[in-house]
Amino acid sequence: MVSLGLLVLRLAASVVLIAHGAHTLFGTFAGPGIGPGGLTNVSAHFTSIGLEPGFALAVLAGVIQFAGGILLAAGFLTRWAAIAVLGYIAIGIWKEHAQWGFFLNWVGDPARANGTEYSILFAGVLFCLAVAGAGDWSIDGRREDKAAARAMGRARLRNKI
Repeated sequence: MVSLGLLVLRLAASVVLIAHGAHTLFGTFAGPGIGPGGLTNVSAHFTSIGLEPGFALAVLAGVIQFAGGILLAAGFLTRWAAIAVLGYIAIGIWKEHAQWGFFLNWVGDPARANGTEYSILFAGVLFCLAVAGAGDWSIDGRREDKAAARAMGRARLRNKI
């Protein structure tokens, strides 16, 4: 059952990450409530909050989200992908969300951005994946099983000699 739980956690996180990465890189899902997206707009936003060089960091942020989501979905390099996205989330909390308090902007006040609520929850998900790994139903899990089987075979050979 643990593997099923890790699979659901990985897939849920990957859907969110891929969507956010596509919005950052390509401007998909643009509209009211989420903004225009795309590298030009994201780099302007990064520059406005003091992250320089804005364009390079926008590309890096989009790639971390998009590729991290794909890697988590496949369960490949899961711990590394989770740590990379966790770093991105931590920078977002530090540079943008902490100033707005804990709660999200549920009322849609245009003079206020979102607090840390979502970021803290997502950081917890990523921390769990970084510590626990991807589980058995993943590429990482299959690689671990094969490595363990090879190690047991070598141990049997050493015991016979």
